[in-house]
Amino acid sequence: MRRQDFLTALGISAGTVIFAPFLTSCSKSGALSTDTGTGGPGAIDFTLDLTVPANATLNNNGGYLAASGVIVARTSTGAYVAVANSCTHQGYVLAFNPDDKFHCQNPGAGHGSVFGSNGAVVNGPATTALKTYNTTLTGTSLRVFA
Repeated sequence: MRRQDFLTALGISAGTVIFAPFLTSCSKSGALSTDTGTGGPGAIDFTLDLTVPANATLNNNGGYLAASGVIVARTSTGAYVAVANSCTHQGYVLAFNPDDKFHCQNPGAGHGSVFGSNGAVVNGPATTALKTYNTTLTGTSLRVFA
């Protein structure tokens, strides 16, 4: 093997070792998420203790929080809903508004998709619904799961 070939192979090997963790961290697969085709995590199962101050916003109708790539909200009627916290148009985060809709936070002109509390597109430019998750309230523990 020529010296140049050896150094080239060594450089590629070293680059692979150094950059591999960064490349895998950008993928959509992993222990907490899978590619659902809607830009959101798939393998979700966590519980929120509603007595903890960080989760207290969910004790009021209209309250919401983001956890584990999911936005969890309490509608104006008191129902808990959970969807992927990523707009299906360009991946921006969402906010839950008092109108019981999820609003994309992309500030650009021609953006700002709106989704119903069931994840369906209400107003584009997004054309794909949000990934939705199940919620179960047991006492003061709110479980969110796929």
